[in-house]
Amino acid sequence: MIGMSITPDLLLHGYSIGVFPMAEHRDDPDIFWVDPKRRGIFPLEHFHISRSLARRMRRGGYRVTIDQDFEGVLDGCADRAETWINGEIRALYIQLFHLGHAHSLEVWEGDDLIGGVYGVVLGAAYFGESMFSRRTDASKIALAYLVDRLRQAGFRLFDTQFLTTHLASLGAVEISRADYHRRLRAAIDLDAEFTLPPVPTAQEVIQRNTQTS
Repeated sequence: MIGMSITPDLLLHGYSIGVFPMAEHRDDPDIFWVDPKRRGIFPLEHFHISRSLARRMRRGGYRVTIDQDFEGVLDGCADRAETWINGEIRALYIQLFHLGHAHSLEVWEGDDLIGGVYGVVLGAAYFGESMFSRRTDASKIALAYLVDRLRQAGFRLFDTQFLTTHLASLGAVEISRADYHRRLRAAIDLDAEFTLPPVPTAQEVIQRNTQTS
């Protein structure tokens, strides 16, 4: 278990060696490190937007922003019956955001935050923490824009921590711990800038992510 002495620097060090923090539930004050034997990742070069998602994206009615409501995305991800985001974890990621090591991508419908994703950045590695959706396909739209951003910005690793049925349906795969650590070491030694690419149009995202399989 991790005591209350955990700091943003310690948290970043954990990511750099392949572990990440979790709590049993939102009211549990204890945090523990996790290093899965099998790790979920999104192969950025193989991500493919489905025809149904492309149709939804073309219909519009939403807008996408970067780092405009990090706390809103964080709280949206924690707003579920069971969550590993307790008070200390929430505070730590907000600190990482202000230090420039955590970022959010938001999906809006008018002034309503309807979906989003947030994660941690080290070098050219992006550690996806969680995503949420308050409208049909909002999290899928967020993921499509996120993967496009990671590719355009030069990221080499998109870590999803675990492989769920939902993530697998979107193209995520599972690799061994040893393979993950090898990819991690290579990625964190490279440079990538999450905030650099401008927010593209839906058509640009679709075109760039339907040319690979």
